[in-house]
Amino acid sequence: MRVAMISMHTSPLEQPGIGDAGGLNVYVLNTARELARAGHRVDVYTRATRPSQGTVVDVTEGLRVINITAGPYEGLEKAELPTQLVAFAGGVVEYARCHGLRYDVIHSHYWLSGQVGWLLRDLWAVPLVHTAHTLAAVKNSYRSEDDTPETEARRICEQQLVDNANLLVVNTRDETDQLVEHYDADPTHIEVVSPGADTKLYTPGTSRNTERSRRELGLPLHSKVVAFVGRMQEFKGPQVLIRAVAKLFERDPSRDLRVVLCGGASGATADRAYYQDMVRELGLHRRVRFLDPRPPEELVALYQAADIVAVPSYNESFGLVAVEAQATGTPVVAARVGGLPVAVADGTTGVLVDGHAPENWADALAKLLDDDETRIQMGEAAVGHAEEFSWAACAQRLEEGYLQARLMPQQDCSARRAIGDGHHFDHHGG
Repeated sequence: MRVAMISMHTSPLEQPGIGDAGGLNVYVLNTARELARAGHRVDVYTRATRPSQGTVVDVTEGLRVINITAGPYEGLEKAELPTQLVAFAGGVVEYARCHGLRYDVIHSHYWLSGQVGWLLRDLWAVPLVHTAHTLAAVKNSYRSEDDTPETEARRICEQQLVDNANLLVVNTRDETDQLVEHYDADPTHIEVVSPGADTKLYTPGTSRNTERSRRELGLPLHSKVVAFVGRMQEFKGPQVLIRAVAKLFERDPSRDLRVVLCGGASGATADRAYYQDMVRELGLHRRVRFLDPRPPEELVALYQAADIVAVPSYNESFGLVAVEAQATGTPVVAARVGGLPVAVADGTTGVLVDGHAPENWADALAKLLDDDETRIQMGEAAVGHAEEFSWAACAQRLEEGYLQARLMPQQDCSARRAIGDGHHFDHHGG
Protein backbone atom coordinates (compact mmCIF):
# COMPACT_ATOMS: atom_id res chain seq x y z
CA MET A 1 0.00 0.00 0.00
CA ARG A 2 0.94 3.65 -0.37
CA VAL A 3 0.21 5.37 2.96
CA ALA A 4 -0.15 9.11 3.60
CA MET A 5 0.60 9.83 7.27
CA ILE A 6 -0.35 13.28 8.53
CA SER A 7 1.57 14.75 11.46
CA MET A 8 0.98 18.45 10.99
CA HIS A 9 2.00 19.94 14.32
CA THR A 10 5.28 18.12 14.81
CA SER A 11 7.73 16.25 12.59
CA PRO A 12 8.74 12.68 13.38
CA LEU A 13 12.32 13.84 12.82
CA GLU A 14 12.21 16.33 15.73
CA GLN A 15 14.00 15.52 18.98
CA PRO A 16 11.48 14.11 21.51
CA GLY A 17 11.33 16.08 24.73
CA ILE A 18 11.59 19.50 23.07
CA GLY A 19 8.54 21.73 22.58
CA ASP A 20 5.66 19.64 21.24
CA ALA A 21 7.82 16.65 20.32
CA GLY A 22 7.29 13.55 22.40
CA GLY A 23 5.87 10.06 22.24
CA LEU A 24 3.81 10.89 19.15
CA ASN A 25 7.01 11.63 17.22
CA VAL A 26 8.53 8.33 18.32
CA TYR A 27 5.35 6.49 17.38
CA VAL A 28 5.04 8.01 13.89
CA LEU A 29 8.71 7.51 13.01
CA ASN A 30 8.90 3.91 14.18
CA THR A 31 5.58 2.71 12.77
CA ALA A 32 6.31 4.40 9.43
CA ARG A 33 9.76 2.82 9.33
CA GLU A 34 8.40 -0.65 10.07
CA LEU A 35 5.65 -0.29 7.48
CA ALA A 36 8.32 0.67 4.94
CA ARG A 37 10.38 -2.37 5.93
CA ALA A 38 7.30 -4.50 5.26
CA GLY A 39 7.24 -3.21 1.68
CA HIS A 40 4.76 -0.35 1.89
CA ARG A 41 5.44 3.21 0.67
CA VAL A 42 4.93 5.79 3.40
CA ASP A 43 4.91 9.57 3.05
CA VAL A 44 4.70 11.55 6.31
CA TYR A 45 3.37 15.07 5.75
CA THR A 46 4.35 17.66 8.37
CA ARG A 47 4.53 21.45 8.63
CA ALA A 48 7.86 22.98 7.66
CA THR A 49 9.51 24.83 10.56
CA ARG A 50 12.93 25.57 9.00
CA PRO A 51 13.79 26.56 5.43
CA SER A 52 16.94 24.40 5.65
CA GLN A 53 14.85 21.23 5.95
CA GLY A 54 14.09 20.99 2.25
CA THR A 55 10.76 19.77 0.95
CA VAL A 56 11.54 16.05 1.00
CA VAL A 57 13.67 14.11 3.47
CA ASP A 58 14.36 10.49 2.51
CA VAL A 59 14.49 8.65 5.83
CA THR A 60 14.90 5.10 4.56
CA GLU A 61 13.82 3.05 1.57
CA GLY A 62 10.06 3.48 1.23
CA LEU A 63 9.80 6.26 3.83
CA ARG A 64 9.87 10.01 3.21
CA VAL A 65 9.04 13.05 5.32
CA ILE A 66 7.47 15.84 3.24
CA ASN A 67 7.67 19.34 4.73
CA ILE A 68 4.74 21.54 3.72
CA THR A 69 5.01 25.32 4.03
CA ALA A 70 2.03 26.64 5.99
CA GLY A 71 2.50 29.91 7.82
CA PRO A 72 5.81 31.25 9.14
CA TYR A 73 8.61 28.81 9.85
CA GLU A 74 9.08 30.12 13.38
CA GLY A 75 7.09 32.02 15.97
CA LEU A 76 3.82 30.14 15.51
CA GLU A 77 2.53 28.71 18.78
CA LYS A 78 0.72 25.38 18.85
CA ALA A 79 -2.52 27.15 19.79
CA GLU A 80 -2.24 29.18 16.56
CA LEU A 81 -1.81 26.18 14.24
CA PRO A 82 -5.55 25.87 13.48
CA THR A 83 -5.18 29.11 11.49
CA GLN A 84 -2.91 27.20 9.08
CA LEU A 85 -5.07 24.11 8.52
CA VAL A 86 -6.28 25.30 5.11
CA ALA A 87 -2.77 26.31 4.00
CA PHE A 88 -1.36 22.98 5.14
CA ALA A 89 -4.13 20.92 3.52
CA GLY A 90 -3.72 22.90 0.31
CA GLY A 91 0.01 22.26 0.35
CA VAL A 92 -0.51 18.51 0.74
CA VAL A 93 -3.03 18.45 -2.10
CA GLU A 94 -0.72 20.47 -4.36
CA TYR A 95 2.31 18.26 -3.65
CA ALA A 96 0.38 15.05 -4.30
CA ARG A 97 -1.15 16.44 -7.50
CA CYS A 98 2.13 17.78 -8.88
CA HIS A 99 3.87 14.45 -8.30
CA GLY A 100 0.99 12.25 -9.44
CA LEU A 101 0.64 10.54 -6.05
CA ARG A 102 -2.30 8.30 -5.23
CA TYR A 103 -2.70 6.84 -1.77
CA ASP A 104 -4.53 3.79 -0.52
CA VAL A 105 -5.09 5.04 3.04
CA ILE A 106 -4.58 8.16 5.17
CA HIS A 107 -3.41 7.83 8.78
CA SER A 108 -3.68 11.07 10.76
CA HIS A 109 -2.07 11.69 14.14
CA TYR A 110 -3.51 14.16 16.67
CA TRP A 111 -6.65 16.22 16.13
CA LEU A 112 -5.06 18.95 13.98
CA SER A 113 -3.83 16.35 11.51
CA GLY A 114 -7.17 14.60 11.73
CA GLN A 115 -8.99 17.67 10.47
CA VAL A 116 -6.69 17.71 7.44
CA GLY A 117 -7.05 13.97 6.96
CA TRP A 118 -10.82 14.26 7.05
CA LEU A 119 -10.73 16.70 4.11
CA LEU A 120 -8.19 14.63 2.16
CA ARG A 121 -10.24 11.47 2.71
CA ASP A 122 -13.09 12.98 0.73
CA LEU A 123 -10.90 14.58 -1.94
CA TRP A 124 -8.94 11.41 -2.59
CA ALA A 125 -11.78 8.94 -1.91
CA VAL A 126 -9.62 6.78 0.36
CA PRO A 127 -10.24 5.69 3.97
CA LEU A 128 -9.14 7.75 6.97
CA VAL A 129 -7.53 6.04 9.94
CA HIS A 130 -7.07 8.36 12.92
CA THR A 131 -4.99 8.11 16.09
CA ALA A 132 -5.75 10.83 18.64
CA HIS A 133 -2.77 10.14 20.97
CA THR A 134 -4.40 12.49 23.51
CA LEU A 135 -7.99 13.65 23.91
CA ALA A 136 -9.21 16.99 25.25
CA ALA A 137 -11.99 15.52 27.40
CA VAL A 138 -9.63 13.00 28.95
CA LYS A 139 -6.84 15.52 29.56
CA ASN A 140 -9.29 17.89 31.24
CA SER A 141 -10.58 15.14 33.51
CA TYR A 142 -7.06 14.21 34.65
CA ARG A 143 -5.22 17.55 34.57
CA SER A 144 -3.65 19.06 37.68
CA GLU A 145 -5.18 22.18 39.25
CA ASP A 146 -2.35 24.34 37.86
CA ASP A 147 -2.56 23.05 34.29
CA THR A 148 -4.38 24.94 31.54
CA PRO A 149 -7.57 23.17 30.34
CA GLU A 150 -7.98 22.10 26.73
CA THR A 151 -10.47 24.13 24.72
CA GLU A 152 -14.02 23.21 23.81
CA ALA A 153 -13.10 23.94 20.18
CA ARG A 154 -10.56 21.12 20.26
CA ARG A 155 -13.08 18.73 21.82
CA ILE A 156 -15.60 19.51 19.08
CA CYS A 157 -12.98 18.86 16.38
CA GLU A 158 -12.16 15.54 18.03
CA GLN A 159 -15.85 14.67 18.09
CA GLN A 160 -16.03 15.28 14.35
CA LEU A 161 -13.15 12.88 13.80
CA VAL A 162 -14.69 10.21 15.99
CA ASP A 163 -17.88 10.51 13.96
CA ASN A 164 -16.26 10.55 10.53
CA ALA A 165 -13.02 8.53 10.53
CA ASN A 166 -13.29 5.08 8.98
CA LEU A 167 -11.24 3.59 11.80
CA LEU A 168 -9.89 4.86 15.13
CA VAL A 169 -6.63 3.34 16.35
CA VAL A 170 -5.92 3.42 20.08
CA ASN A 171 -3.08 2.13 22.25
CA THR A 172 -5.09 0.35 24.95
CA ARG A 173 -8.59 -0.87 25.81
CA ASP A 174 -8.71 1.94 28.35
CA GLU A 175 -8.60 4.41 25.44
CA THR A 176 -11.48 2.56 23.80
CA ASP A 177 -13.53 3.05 26.95
CA GLN A 178 -12.60 6.74 27.05
CA LEU A 179 -13.71 7.25 23.44
CA VAL A 180 -17.01 5.54 24.14
CA GLU A 181 -17.59 7.43 27.40
CA HIS A 182 -16.57 10.93 26.32
CA TYR A 183 -17.27 10.85 22.56
CA ASP A 184 -19.97 8.18 22.06
CA ALA A 185 -17.61 6.29 19.74
CA ASP A 186 -18.73 3.09 18.04
CA PRO A 187 -16.52 0.30 19.50
CA THR A 188 -16.70 -1.62 16.22
CA HIS A 189 -14.80 1.23 14.55
CA ILE A 190 -11.96 1.14 17.10
CA GLU A 191 -8.82 -1.00 16.82
CA VAL A 192 -6.44 -1.51 19.76
CA VAL A 193 -2.82 -1.51 18.59
CA SER A 194 -0.15 -1.49 21.30
CA PRO A 195 2.93 0.65 20.58
CA GLY A 196 6.39 -0.80 20.88
CA ALA A 197 9.95 -0.10 21.86
CA ASP A 198 13.21 -0.51 20.01
CA THR A 199 14.46 -3.48 22.03
CA LYS A 200 17.58 -3.72 19.86
CA LEU A 201 18.58 -0.24 20.98
CA TYR A 202 17.20 -0.25 24.52
CA THR A 203 19.01 -3.18 26.09
CA PRO A 204 19.96 -4.09 29.67
CA GLY A 205 23.23 -2.62 30.85
CA THR A 206 25.99 -4.54 32.57
CA SER A 207 27.57 -3.14 35.73
CA ARG A 208 30.31 -1.78 33.49
CA ASN A 209 27.70 -0.03 31.31
CA THR A 210 26.11 1.51 34.39
CA GLU A 211 29.45 2.74 35.75
CA ARG A 212 30.42 4.26 32.40
CA SER A 213 27.01 5.89 32.00
CA ARG A 214 27.20 7.42 35.46
CA ARG A 215 30.70 8.76 34.86
CA GLU A 216 29.58 10.31 31.58
CA LEU A 217 26.57 11.90 33.28
CA GLY A 218 28.56 13.03 36.30
CA LEU A 219 26.57 10.88 38.74
CA PRO A 220 28.14 9.24 41.84
CA LEU A 221 28.77 5.54 41.25
CA HIS A 222 27.29 4.35 44.55
CA SER A 223 24.31 6.68 44.91
CA LYS A 224 20.77 5.65 44.13
CA VAL A 225 19.48 7.42 41.01
CA VAL A 226 15.89 8.21 39.98
CA ALA A 227 15.35 9.51 36.44
CA PHE A 228 12.50 11.37 34.75
CA VAL A 229 12.38 11.52 30.95
CA GLY A 230 9.83 13.68 29.14
CA ARG A 231 8.60 17.15 28.42
CA MET A 232 8.82 19.57 31.32
CA GLN A 233 5.14 20.35 31.73
CA GLU A 234 2.60 20.01 34.53
CA PHE A 235 0.71 17.21 32.76
CA LYS A 236 3.82 15.01 32.70
CA GLY A 237 4.25 15.52 36.45
CA PRO A 238 7.90 16.52 37.04
CA GLN A 239 6.65 18.62 39.96
CA VAL A 240 5.19 15.47 41.53
CA LEU A 241 8.59 13.78 41.51
CA ILE A 242 10.39 16.88 42.81
CA ARG A 243 8.00 17.24 45.75
CA ALA A 244 8.14 13.52 46.51
CA VAL A 245 11.93 13.66 46.63
CA ALA A 246 11.70 16.61 49.02
CA LYS A 247 9.56 14.41 51.28
CA LEU A 248 12.19 11.66 51.14
CA PHE A 249 14.89 14.05 52.36
CA GLU A 250 12.59 15.45 55.05
CA ARG A 251 12.29 11.91 56.40
CA ASP A 252 15.98 11.11 56.01
CA PRO A 253 18.37 14.00 55.22
CA SER A 254 21.29 11.57 54.93
CA ARG A 255 19.72 9.56 52.10
CA ASP A 256 22.24 9.10 49.26
CA LEU A 257 19.96 9.88 46.33
CA ARG A 258 20.33 11.75 43.04
CA VAL A 259 17.54 12.74 40.66
CA VAL A 260 17.90 13.47 36.94
CA LEU A 261 15.18 15.26 34.97
CA CYS A 262 15.76 14.99 31.22
CA GLY A 263 13.52 17.04 28.96
CA GLY A 264 12.71 20.39 27.43
CA ALA A 265 10.13 22.96 28.41
CA SER A 266 6.61 22.63 27.02
CA GLY A 267 3.11 23.88 27.74
CA ALA A 268 1.87 26.66 30.00
CA THR A 269 4.91 26.41 32.27
CA ALA A 270 7.19 26.62 29.25
CA ASP A 271 10.22 27.85 31.16
CA ARG A 272 12.37 25.12 32.70
CA ALA A 273 13.40 27.72 35.26
CA TYR A 274 9.96 27.12 36.85
CA TYR A 275 11.08 23.66 37.92
CA GLN A 276 14.62 24.76 38.70
CA ASP A 277 13.21 27.40 41.06
CA MET A 278 11.05 24.73 42.69
CA VAL A 279 14.14 22.59 43.25
CA ARG A 280 16.03 25.49 44.84
CA GLU A 281 13.10 26.49 47.06
CA LEU A 282 12.88 22.91 48.36
CA GLY A 283 16.63 22.80 49.02
CA LEU A 284 17.27 20.07 46.44
CA HIS A 285 19.66 21.93 44.11
CA ARG A 286 22.58 19.67 45.05
CA ARG A 287 20.53 16.53 44.57
CA VAL A 288 18.65 17.23 41.33
CA ARG A 289 20.13 17.70 37.87
CA PHE A 290 18.45 18.91 34.70
CA LEU A 291 19.53 17.51 31.34
CA ASP A 292 18.56 18.62 27.86
CA PRO A 293 16.62 16.15 25.71
CA ARG A 294 18.81 13.67 23.89
CA PRO A 295 18.42 11.25 20.98
CA PRO A 296 17.55 7.60 21.66
CA GLU A 297 21.16 6.49 21.16
CA GLU A 298 22.16 8.66 24.15
CA LEU A 299 18.99 8.13 26.17
CA VAL A 300 19.92 4.47 26.63
CA ALA A 301 22.79 5.51 28.90
CA LEU A 302 20.46 7.50 31.16
CA TYR A 303 18.06 4.59 31.52
CA GLN A 304 20.95 2.25 32.30
CA ALA A 305 22.40 4.69 34.85
CA ALA A 306 19.12 4.91 36.79
CA ASP A 307 17.94 2.59 39.54
CA ILE A 308 14.35 3.71 38.94
CA VAL A 309 12.58 5.64 36.19
CA ALA A 310 9.61 7.69 37.41
CA VAL A 311 6.58 8.36 35.20
CA PRO A 312 4.26 10.61 37.27
CA SER A 313 2.06 11.75 34.36
CA TYR A 314 -1.56 12.74 34.93
CA ASN A 315 -2.46 10.58 31.96
CA GLU A 316 -0.64 8.61 29.27
CA SER A 317 -2.26 6.97 26.27
CA PHE A 318 0.39 4.28 26.69
CA GLY A 319 3.73 5.32 28.19
CA LEU A 320 6.62 4.73 25.80
CA VAL A 321 9.19 5.95 28.33
CA ALA A 322 8.05 3.25 30.73
CA VAL A 323 8.56 0.52 28.13
CA GLU A 324 11.94 1.90 27.00
CA ALA A 325 13.17 2.02 30.61
CA GLN A 326 12.04 -1.55 31.29
CA ALA A 327 13.74 -2.75 28.10
CA THR A 328 17.04 -1.56 29.61
CA GLY A 329 16.32 -3.49 32.81
CA THR A 330 15.25 -0.51 34.91
CA PRO A 331 12.05 -0.83 36.98
CA VAL A 332 9.44 1.93 36.77
CA VAL A 333 7.39 3.79 39.34
CA ALA A 334 4.39 5.18 37.45
CA ALA A 335 0.99 6.72 38.00
CA ARG A 336 -1.91 4.31 37.74
CA VAL A 337 -3.51 6.17 34.83
CA GLY A 338 -4.27 5.65 31.13
CA GLY A 339 -2.17 2.99 29.46
CA LEU A 340 0.51 2.80 32.17
CA PRO A 341 -1.09 -0.25 33.86
CA VAL A 342 -0.54 -2.02 30.53
CA ALA A 343 2.99 -0.73 30.04
CA VAL A 344 4.03 -1.56 33.62
CA ALA A 345 3.28 -4.88 35.33
CA ASP A 346 2.47 -3.66 38.84
CA GLY A 347 4.47 -5.49 41.50
CA THR A 348 6.48 -7.39 38.88
CA THR A 349 8.32 -4.86 36.70
CA GLY A 350 7.56 -1.76 38.71
CA VAL A 351 5.10 -0.04 41.01
CA LEU A 352 1.91 1.83 40.14
CA VAL A 353 0.91 4.73 42.38
CA ASP A 354 -2.66 5.89 42.95
CA GLY A 355 -2.97 9.65 42.62
CA HIS A 356 -0.21 12.26 42.67
CA ALA A 357 0.17 13.11 46.35
CA PRO A 358 3.89 13.65 47.14
CA GLU A 359 3.56 11.48 50.28
CA ASN A 360 2.31 8.49 48.27
CA TRP A 361 5.03 8.93 45.69
CA ALA A 362 7.68 9.23 48.39
CA ASP A 363 6.42 5.97 49.94
CA ALA A 364 6.55 4.11 46.62
CA LEU A 365 10.02 5.39 45.74
CA ALA A 366 11.43 4.67 49.21
CA LYS A 367 10.06 1.14 49.25
CA LEU A 368 11.82 0.29 46.00
CA LEU A 369 15.02 2.27 46.64
CA ASP A 370 15.52 0.61 50.01
CA ASP A 371 14.83 -2.95 48.84
CA ASP A 372 17.74 -3.82 46.55
CA GLU A 373 16.68 -7.44 46.07
CA THR A 374 13.15 -6.61 44.93
CA ARG A 375 14.33 -3.75 42.72
CA ILE A 376 16.87 -5.98 40.96
CA GLN A 377 14.30 -8.74 40.47
CA MET A 378 11.88 -6.23 38.97
CA GLY A 379 14.59 -4.98 36.62
CA GLU A 380 15.21 -8.51 35.39
CA ALA A 381 11.50 -9.16 34.87
CA ALA A 382 11.11 -5.78 33.13
CA VAL A 383 13.27 -6.85 30.19
CA GLY A 384 11.00 -9.76 29.31
CA HIS A 385 7.90 -7.63 29.76
CA ALA A 386 9.21 -4.96 27.38
CA GLU A 387 9.93 -7.59 24.73
CA GLU A 388 6.18 -8.17 24.45
CA PHE A 389 5.93 -4.77 22.77
CA SER A 390 7.65 -4.31 19.42
CA TRP A 391 7.31 -1.77 16.63
CA ALA A 392 7.22 -4.57 14.05
CA ALA A 393 4.16 -6.11 15.71
CA CYS A 394 2.59 -2.66 16.00
CA ALA A 395 3.09 -2.00 12.27
CA GLN A 396 1.65 -5.40 11.38
CA ARG A 397 -1.50 -4.60 13.36
CA LEU A 398 -1.70 -1.20 11.66
CA GLU A 399 -1.47 -2.87 8.27
CA GLU A 400 -4.39 -5.09 9.23
CA GLY A 401 -6.29 -2.00 10.36
CA TYR A 402 -5.62 -0.23 7.06
CA LEU A 403 -6.98 -3.21 5.15
CA GLN A 404 -10.01 -3.27 7.43
CA ALA A 405 -10.62 0.47 6.85
CA ARG A 406 -10.48 -0.01 3.09
CA LEU A 407 -13.34 -2.50 3.34
CA MET A 408 -15.53 -0.14 5.37
CA PRO A 409 -18.25 1.79 3.52
CA GLN A 410 -17.81 5.55 3.17
CA GLN A 411 -20.16 7.67 5.27
CA ASP A 412 -23.08 9.02 3.26
CA CYS A 413 -24.00 12.69 2.91
CA SER A 414 -27.14 12.44 5.06
CA ALA A 415 -25.05 11.43 8.08
CA ARG A 416 -22.65 14.29 7.42
CA ARG A 417 -25.50 16.80 7.29
CA ALA A 418 -26.87 15.62 10.63
CA ILE A 419 -23.54 16.36 12.26
CA GLY A 420 -23.22 19.70 10.54
CA ASP A 421 -26.70 20.70 11.76
CA GLY A 422 -25.43 20.45 15.33
CA HIS A 423 -27.61 17.52 16.42
CA HIS A 424 -24.64 15.53 17.67
CA PHE A 425 -22.97 18.44 19.47
CA ASP A 426 -26.17 19.37 21.29
CA HIS A 427 -26.08 15.87 22.77
CA HIS A 428 -22.58 16.57 24.11
CA GLY A 429 -23.32 20.05 25.36
CA GLY A 430 -21.31 21.70 22.58
